[in-house]
Amino acid sequence: MQDSPGPGRPRSEASRHAILSTALRAARRDGYESLTMDRIAAEAGVGKQTIYRWWRSKAEVTLDALRELADEQIERVDTGRLAGDLEAFLAQTFATSRTHPGLDRVLCALMGEAQRDPAFATLWREQLIEPRRQALQALLERARKRGELARSTDIALLLDVMFGTMWYRMLTGIGAVDDDLARELGALVARAAAPGRGVSAPRPARPARPARPRGSPPRGGRTSRG
Repeated sequence: MQDSPGPGRPRSEASRHAILSTALRAARRDGYESLTMDRIAAEAGVGKQTIYRWWRSKAEVTLDALRELADEQIERVDTGRLAGDLEAFLAQTFATSRTHPGLDRVLCALMGEAQRDPAFATLWREQLIEPRRQALQALLERARKRGELARSTDIALLLDVMFGTMWYRMLTGIGAVDDDLARELGALVARAAAPGRGVSAPRPARPARPARPRGSPPRGGRTSRG
């Protein structure tokens, strides 16, 4: 089967675009489990060898498609206040699943894939999880410069709260992932991180003193004489 680039587009870029859009569309429509490299090649109109030139598995193809979708759908936001920034960012993130039916099931399937395959888990974190965390972290760091966050605020914990809530609801089906959640989470985190109420990073634990052998004199003291 021959690759068929569109007019004005280089052959390799046209094939890559067709593969990514086909993989994500088929995974959303029929379920990630039913996706195969053969199906992607057939629907995209490319040879299977073309897919393997860039990706080693259907998981990697789908991940790349998700990464590009996130880059396209989620824009930089600056409302001038932390609660508004968080609400806008989370609302855009959550809306992507609503405007692309079946996307949440694909995300959950890839999360499961990452638990089974350590090599894919590394790509999953590097290409999708960490970039989204870094984008949200930038909003929190900007709010800290504006004085909206306590200096001691544990930003990593706040990221865990927001993304952890999203993943919990997606994986369990308990609760909606929608604009209401975006607004409530944004307000909750902004309140919790405000100066005077900051979620502080835990202090390092003090090293434990070694146990004193039985019968030895107390530290700094003397043995009593009879």
